[in-house]
Amino acid sequence: MRTVERPNVGTVENTKIAISGLHHLALVCKDMDRTIHFYHDILGMPLIKTIDIPDGRGLHFFFDVGNGASLAFFWFPNAPEAMPGVAAPVAVKGVTAHGSMNHVAFRVPADKLESYRDMLVAEGVDVTETWYHNDPLDDITVKQTPTSFLGSIYFQDPDGILLELADWMRPIHPSTDVHHKRVIDASGKAKWVRPDETNI
Repeated sequence: MRTVERPNVGTVENTKIAISGLHHLALVCKDMDRTIHFYHDILGMPLIKTIDIPDGRGLHFFFDVGNGASLAFFWFPNAPEAMPGVAAPVAVKGVTAHGSMNHVAFRVPADKLESYRDMLVAEGVDVTETWYHNDPLDDITVKQTPTSFLGSIYFQDPDGILLELADWMRPIHPSTDVHHKRVIDASGKAKWVRPDETNI
């Protein structure tokens, strides 16, 4: 299998399947025109493909997000209503159900986060401050620190899908950044814990 070098990530290798990146993520929207306006007109993503779903079940369309990857949407005329707090978070730090998608993060240059935030605010989008995630326990600050590993901003699309613009602030590698290990507790259940946690 091939080894892929990614900026600010370090060399990692998949020895089983030659996965070279995300091809597309498929979501569901309530209003196709509103979704195209948000992702194309506000975020600038090129609309690259539209498809009729057989038997009049709806439409499927794709936006280019760079490096050969796409963000896709289904529009189903008879889809159930959204379930915030179950299938999508109500707020940035919200919890969602098993098997749900919590948020979508797009990689952007770290030095552009502030200007992209300003652009979104000017478009009327409600955006968080620029947040910096810091080691060792994912402390979040609004100023970059020597231990910052990720910079990001969060906002929601018209259907309440939580989106993030983000970039690594330093090289990331399993040898230095996997802080949890798998252990078996007294009941035989597997848990992932930090090595310094003793109540397993």
